[in-house]
Amino acid sequence: MIRFRQAGHSAVPDVLALLDGATAWLVARGRSDQWGTEPHSANPRRIEQITGFADDGGLWLAEDDGRVVGALAVGTAMPYVPPATEPELYVRLLVTDRASSGQGIGAALLDHARSLARAAGVGMLRVDCFAGGDGALIRYYEQQGFTRDVAFAVPVNGSEWPGQVLVQRL
Repeated sequence: MIRFRQAGHSAVPDVLALLDGATAWLVARGRSDQWGTEPHSANPRRIEQITGFADDGGLWLAEDDGRVVGALAVGTAMPYVPPATEPELYVRLLVTDRASSGQGIGAALLDHARSLARAAGVGMLRVDCFAGGDGALIRYYEQQGFTRDVAFAVPVNGSEWPGQVLVQRL
């Protein structure tokens, strides 16, 4: 049974390990355009970002029998997306253990985010994701009840990383 717990600094290595595993999985499938090829655990910017999520109190872990199988970070919108026009809770990170794929962990984490938003009296949940490749990630969020809002691009190493903001009314 999946359990959720709010996470602090001690969970940062677990979250980075999930991200490293997801990146390796993407690279093995020829999809390095989403997160590149380097481990997140070796990237000072990414380590700082995940530590910041813990500092903000918005980092959550999903555990199954004591094993970390997913992570969620919620809070304010990321700086590269257009601001919301009403109060919201923003999904800043969603990652699951690839070895546990198909067990509904991502959906359960999104349900947890919805519960957190409702508890805060917020009626909108937003998330952004990689909009490149075959669009599979966008379709995943649409299957979870989100609708496309605005597309954006983030400059990265002389090119652009395509993104999509999705929204869900609660």
